[in-house]
Amino acid sequence: MKTVDILDTPIEYLKGVGPVRADILKKEVAFYNFNDLLNYFPFRYVDRSKFYRIKDINSDSTYIQLTGKLSSIQMMGKPRSERLVAYLQDNSGVIELVWFKGAKWMVNKLTPNEEYVVFGKPTLFNGKFNIPHPEIELVSAQKDNLGEKLRPLYSSTDKLKSKGLDSKGISKLTRGLMLQVKDSIYETLSLDIIEKLKLISRKESLLNIHFPKDQNMLDRARARLKFEELFFIQLNLLKLKLIRIEKTKGHKFIKVGDYLNDFFHKNLPFELTNAQKKVVKEIRNDIGSGKQMNRLLQGDVGSGKTLVALMSMLIALDNKYQACLMAPTEILAKQHFQSISSILSGLGIEINLLTGSSKTTKRKNIHEGLKNGSLQILVGTHALLEDIVQFKNLGLVVIDEQHRFGVAQRARLWEKNIVPPHVLVMTATPIPRTLAMTLYGDLDVSVIDELPPGRKPVKTAHYFDRDRLKVFGFMKKQIKAGRQVYVVYPLIKESEKLDLKDLTDGYDSITRAFPLPEYAISIVHGQMPVYDKDYEMQRFVKGETQIMVATTVIEVGVDIPNASVMIIENAERFGLSQLHQLRGRVGRGADQSFCILMTKDRLSEDGKQRIQTMVRTTDGFEIAEVDLRLRGPGNLHGTQQSGILDLKIADIIKDEKILKYSRNMAVDILTEDPHLEKDKNQPILQQLKALSKNKPNWSLIS
Repeated sequence: MKTVDILDTPIEYLKGVGPVRADILKKEVAFYNFNDLLNYFPFRYVDRSKFYRIKDINSDSTYIQLTGKLSSIQMMGKPRSERLVAYLQDNSGVIELVWFKGAKWMVNKLTPNEEYVVFGKPTLFNGKFNIPHPEIELVSAQKDNLGEKLRPLYSSTDKLKSKGLDSKGISKLTRGLMLQVKDSIYETLSLDIIEKLKLISRKESLLNIHFPKDQNMLDRARARLKFEELFFIQLNLLKLKLIRIEKTKGHKFIKVGDYLNDFFHKNLPFELTNAQKKVVKEIRNDIGSGKQMNRLLQGDVGSGKTLVALMSMLIALDNKYQACLMAPTEILAKQHFQSISSILSGLGIEINLLTGSSKTTKRKNIHEGLKNGSLQILVGTHALLEDIVQFKNLGLVVIDEQHRFGVAQRARLWEKNIVPPHVLVMTATPIPRTLAMTLYGDLDVSVIDELPPGRKPVKTAHYFDRDRLKVFGFMKKQIKAGRQVYVVYPLIKESEKLDLKDLTDGYDSITRAFPLPEYAISIVHGQMPVYDKDYEMQRFVKGETQIMVATTVIEVGVDIPNASVMIIENAERFGLSQLHQLRGRVGRGADQSFCILMTKDRLSEDGKQRIQTMVRTTDGFEIAEVDLRLRGPGNLHGTQQSGILDLKIADIIKDEKILKYSRNMAVDILTEDPHLEKDKNQPILQQLKALSKNKPNWSLIS
């Protein structure tokens, strides 16, 4: 059997597993073969060389190790709620060991008056310490492990534990596996990399990550495995980018004609910032190269990304191609349609809007216009992905707030043309460098880091609930000056009813403080019918109401220059990126705008840090870095759908230096040997193939 085949062996064939355990391992932790278990790393290690005395246990004790004699063992309680209690005695005292689950099975494993080693976490009950469900083994049996100072702890689940696969059970399987396959663990890095970085071998790193010889070898194993994990992510992304550049032809947009020139000279609302000019130039180089563009456009709220995207679409039109813009919500799609239609007024460009609520007659006209080429720009939502939507010659796709779409969804736009369209994806939530490097390493990235001239940074302040009357007074002054106000409440899926109550209670208190006929108030939330929502939105847009009470449905897509105050209720319940997005709804006009963060009087440490960050800075990239540190990468920007951040050992926040080094190393190797053809790079090529097996190439659609 080849070495690779051994690691691909189905998990049921490992000694101690079998069909029943294999089934539960597949369901609970996705162990399908030997390799999956080999790469299931401990989450923590316990120093088993240290022993405590019973009398030294205190409320600060976490996991501890004791040794002593079992003085008595007895089953206690009624039959349905029986528990096993054993008393461990050393020369300093006695402590209860308690088993609630598996008590009848456990009682047969214990022998009175024998010396045992006990490991567990003490808890205080009725003024006395006990250890529930400890690990326990005879001193004589433990002597086999005396050389093992650092004992691995593995994550488990209740279902796994019910089959004897707690941390100890998983460790036992892993030990057996290592004995079976240790001579079949192949190297995945070149000798050059290993020598240059002074890394231990892959075999040594896997042995020492599971069963460390000492702390030094554990540290070296971690360093090797973290580098390897991040290196292959970067190598894969860069290789996909290389393949796309080499093999994926794109439409060649050479001409800059009347559409762009007329717009630039007649309709451009203000002079482009230097950042916008730079990005337009980058896009023009891409779409004129004959290769497919795949570019990520980052820019803070209000930085003018849509204007850059529109100019790119006009170049597509000048070259006799169609363009489309896809947004995640109907509100945002309508906003884009209205602003683009307005700004293109008088240029004779055919533009339309397609959403889930578009009427049948309108849909029919849109489908015909797309097929015969008369419809030049289509703005829409997920409705653009329907099979019936067929373009005559789609040349450019713009995807706004791209992280809200699934990758497979975006791929459906790709499939609508034989020659793939150019792709420009936009996000108003700045992405930290480490996350961008990991998630979007195969994309070209453009950044608009300036606001248009005349825009003033939004002033942000924090008030507690007890200061509400002051805030109401400020709102009244702003309304008297002719401004409008947003009041936003959180809406969290797990508790929609509770949060809707927050919203309606808030609406009631605001209507009391701002009564008719002097004030008029709109209310908008996600559970309203679309017609009612649009009606309330339009009242606010037209200035018929001065206050809009809403949930986060207004997070994107409402652009009202006259709205200069954003009040965010329960601000401690929002993530930083969402707070930043909401703040971006104001500051669209020339007047000074304000964001007021309302919170309860007591905040958690994370809550304090989020609020302080928002008050201190309006820099979206700085906010994104703090957000990444506080929340971790797993749940940002829809990264869970990508699978890229399903990291086994590395941490892109703590291991930023390793990430950068791994990317530089990947760039150097591919620059010297783009197809990994050299003999020295064969281990790298084989591992890259193994990792890429059965994974679709999503890079072509961003």
